[in-house]
Amino acid sequence: MTLASAKKRDPLMFQKGVAITKELPETGIELATRALKWGTFYAVSGCSLVWYGIWKLSGATNMLEFRTKMGNLLPKIPKNNPPQGRTEFSGLNDLMHYLSEDYQKDVKSSKET
Repeated sequence: MTLASAKKRDPLMFQKGVAITKELPETGIELATRALKWGTFYAVSGCSLVWYGIWKLSGATNMLEFRTKMGNLLPKIPKNNPPQGRTEFSGLNDLMHYLSEDYQKDVKSSKET
């Protein structure tokens, strides 16, 4: 839809973005592809360096040791066993109705205190 509206708005400039001309040495598609490739490269290499740095700072030699060290370092997540609320919903409307009722209970209890 965006491409169609851009083509309708200014067909001449749209054609210049699609075709290689003297003013533009590469098409808009080539530019976007090149930007996507470099963005992907930077994202993957940056995240890999961060994860590798965390691995090295932890001093772990294998995945089990890393998991144990991170488990001791990070806060514990309490288990919801048995579940304190509903866990099965017939659809999105049922879930939203349940959440709105739960929110209203929280608002009423916070006003009372």
